[in-house]
Amino acid sequence: MEKYLDAFANAFSGTVTWTWKSILFEVPWYTNYFWGLVAISLVVWLLEIAFPWRKNQAIFRRDFWLDAFYMFFNFFIFAIVISGVYKMLEVLFKDLGITAKSLAIVDISAWPMWAQLLSFFIVLDFVQWFTHVLLHKFPVLWNFHKVHHSVKEMGFAAHLRYHWMENILYKPLKVFGVMILGGFEPEQAYIVHFAAISIGHLNHANIKLTWGPLKYVFNNPVMHLYHHAYTLPKGSFGVNFGISLSLWDYIFKTNYVPEDSGTIELGFPGDEDFPQDFIHQNLYGFSKPKKRERIPGARLNPRG
Repeated sequence: MEKYLDAFANAFSGTVTWTWKSILFEVPWYTNYFWGLVAISLVVWLLEIAFPWRKNQAIFRRDFWLDAFYMFFNFFIFAIVISGVYKMLEVLFKDLGITAKSLAIVDISAWPMWAQLLSFFIVLDFVQWFTHVLLHKFPVLWNFHKVHHSVKEMGFAAHLRYHWMENILYKPLKVFGVMILGGFEPEQAYIVHFAAISIGHLNHANIKLTWGPLKYVFNNPVMHLYHHAYTLPKGSFGVNFGISLSLWDYIFKTNYVPEDSGTIELGFPGDEDFPQDFIHQNLYGFSKPKKRERIPGARLNPRG
């Protein structure tokens, strides 16, 4: 037990130290996710201000500051708290004989760097797409995912507004994706991570962007807005699940963009009773849903 507690303490303190050094610019710029997140957020926010899709939406839209807090909480504060737990599990798996290469299908370590990065990006994006589908399909998971879908006005910061329990689900499955690639993360994986943050911010931004013919490959704000639509196609539990790539939705027929005005209502049936503050939103998933709440797609017409 002592080695597990040591692993927890070392990982926790190491993550705290790294985060603090990042704030002080004492880490290489390409691994400085703190200021990288700040820089990407400012750039996308300025694009929202300069080229607003919904022109009547305020610069400081509804829940702007709540979403901004979620960004830093999920990306850094919770990462610090959970880092020790993941390290303990890593030690446990090692003791059980389970290594990073246990599930390896292919080892990409000898591939050219561009091929490593591309494979890493595609595999992890598919794992996240699949996880996202699960969050919508199963009520117990959807109950947590409602935090992200409680956004009523879309903006870049909504990208990282999600219940901390989603990290519990996403992280192991992403590790599974890495294990498939031989337990190997490319040396320049920071390129993939920063690209994913940028695409995610843009997808939630108040910007009308479709990428032209590339819309069949990359996710975009128009497509993702319909993922957050209050009214979904009849019988559907969700559409447009893509994270960075839209191609999974086109391949598995979960794509849906009937128009591009950007004026649709966002949310989900019953969201008028959803908590408005951070603490109660993050306690919500552990409570039993009210009987009057319904699954996505159960309502055919928007409110009012």
